[in-house]
This record gives sequence, structure tokens and C-alpha cells, in this order.
Amino acid sequence: MNFPENVKYSSDHEWVRVEGNEAYIGITDFAQEELGEIVYVDVTTEGETLAQSEVFGSIEAVKTVSDLMMPVGGEVLEVNPGLDDAPELVNKDPYGEGWIIRIALQDAGEVNGLMSVEAYKEFIGK
Repeated sequence: MNFPENVKYSSDHEWVRVEGNEAYIGITDFAQEELGEIVYVDVTTEGETLAQSEVFGSIEAVKTVSDLMMPVGGEVLEVNPGLDDAPELVNKDPYGEGWIIRIALQDAGEVNGLMSVEAYKEFIGK
């Protein structure tokens, strides 16, 4: 299981990678493994500003559908266009090509409240 050091983790199993005033958000390797084969990613919040913990979309696996939660607040600037034709990118490369949204950060301080890789590993019992 992959646990990159350059991201922060939420208790809802999303990750955030900050790049300047923007951030990329996706689900963790642990989450994609728990969900199984991803068949559809549905994000209809592009252009909206959402608060931390709000639902920004859903992710559908063969056996279940799960809400996607904002780990930090911000404006949804872009939905990963690659997921339309290849939602399995979330399974194959959750921290790279499988990112889900790019946002403009509302409050960069919220990132500091998320878990480090060590804290996340402890949280999921790894």
C-alpha cells in the first residue's frame, strides 16, 4: 500500500496535495482498495465553492457508491478529465493520474488540521 509523504490525509480517506494556492484532491490507496474496482466518478460541483466536509461528488465501485468529502474548503476548479473514460485510474494511481479534483484553497490553514502520513497509518491500523 502506498502512503506518499507529500500529501495530507482526512478521516474520510481523501488526500490533499497543495501546490501554491491550489490543491489536488483524491481518495487514498487504502480507500480505493476497500472500495474495489472503481467504475464511475461523479463530480457535478465544478465552479462551486464548498466548505470543509461538504460532499463534492461520489465514487462508484462494482458493489457500492460512496460520497466524496472536501478535506479542505475551496472552489472546485477542475474535475480530472481522464476519469470520464478511465475511472480505474483511481485504482491504478490514486495519488497521480487518479486525482479527482483541483481546487483553489479557501483557507490554507485547514490543511494543517489534516493527518500526516504517520497519523493516517495509525488511523487505519497499518
